[in-house]
Amino acid sequence: MSSTEAKCVYFTNTGPANTESTLELARERARALGIRHVLVASTSGKTGAQAAAMMSDLEVIVVSHSTGFRAPNDQQLLPEYRQEIERHGARILTAQHALGGVGRAVRRKLGTYQLDEIIAFVLRNFCEGVKVACELTVMAADAGLVPSGQEIMAIAGTGSGADTAVVIRAANSQDFFDLRVLEIVCKPRLASA
Repeated sequence: MSSTEAKCVYFTNTGPANTESTLELARERARALGIRHVLVASTSGKTGAQAAAMMSDLEVIVVSHSTGFRAPNDQQLLPEYRQEIERHGARILTAQHALGGVGRAVRRKLGTYQLDEIIAFVLRNFCEGVKVACELTVMAADAGLVPSGQEIMAIAGTGSGADTAVVIRAANSQDFFDLRVLEIVCKPRLASA
C-alpha cells in the first residue's frame, strides 16, 4: 500500500488575518507537487495582487467577482490592484459565478433554489473557501485558463482575504462531478455559519 503524507493547517479563525500564511502554504505545496497553475479569488484585487507578487514564478490567475455582483454595472476589482496583478504577470478572469449565476436569478425572482446553489450549500459544509475554490476551478477551466484533468492550486477565503488553499483536479462545468478536491492545504477549522 502506498501513501502520501502532507501537512494541513487549520486556522482558528476565518478571514484576512490568514492571507499571508495561506499564500505561503499554497506556494510551498504547489512547488512540492510541481503544480504550475494557481487560482486566487479576489474581490477588490488586494489578495490577488499579493499572490501575484509572491508567486510570480507560477501561472497565477486572479478570479474576480462578476460585474454586477453587488450592484448593476459595478466591478469590485479596483484599478490599482488590477495594474499590480498584471505588472507581476498574472492574468485576471471575470466571469459569471459557476454556482450562483442564473440559478441565483431564479431564487431572487421565484423564491426557489436551483441545483447550482444547492451544490454551493453542500460545499460550504467544508467552508466557504472550499466552495469558492471549486467554483473558481470550473470557471477557469471553462475559460481555458487551466487545463481540465490536471492538478491546480485554488486559493479562496471567507468574506475577504484568503484562508483556504486546496489542490484540485480541474474539470469544466459540464463535467463538474469529475472535479476532485485532492488535498486541503489549509482552511478554517470552524466554517462560517
